[in-house]
Amino acid sequence: MSKITINGKDYELDSLSQETKGMIANLQFVNSELARMQAMTAILQTAQQAYSNALKASLPSFNGEELKV
Repeated sequence: MSKITINGKDYELDSLSQETKGMIANLQFVNSELARMQAMTAILQTAQQAYSNALKASLPSFNGEELKV
């Protein structure tokens, strides 16, 4: 039998209703997608900073101000 822990309490999955199991599956999916999107955001922010730095370095008279494009 499989168990799931919610707020520190263990529940037997077999004892839960189909509706409850569906909500658990939906929540697990959403949490997984949020984690994936947070990782993608970090990747994109890193790329943004790299492109910004490269652009600053390529400008002949850039004076160190924040770059706004």
